[in-house]
Amino acid sequence: MEHLEKQELENLQELNGNFVKLKTQLGDLELQKHLIIEQVQSVRANFATMEKDLIEKYGENTVINLQTGELKEKE
Repeated sequence: MEHLEKQELENLQELNGNFVKLKTQLGDLELQKHLIIEQVQSVRANFATMEKDLIEKYGENTVINLQTGELKEKE
C-alpha cells in the first residue's frame, strides 16, 4: 500500500487543523454576534421605555443635553 510522504502528511494535517480551528473561531464569533445583537435590542427597548417616560414627564418638545442633563425646548 502506498502512503503520502511524511512532509506531505504533516502539511495536510496542519492545513486541516488550521481549517478546523478557523471554523471553530467563526462559530464562536457568530455566537458572540448573536449575544451582542440581543444586548443591543435590550438596550434599545430600555432606551425606548425611558424616552417614553421622559416625554410624558417633560413633554415632546423637550431636548435633553446628554452631557449635562440640561432641558431645552426644541427650536
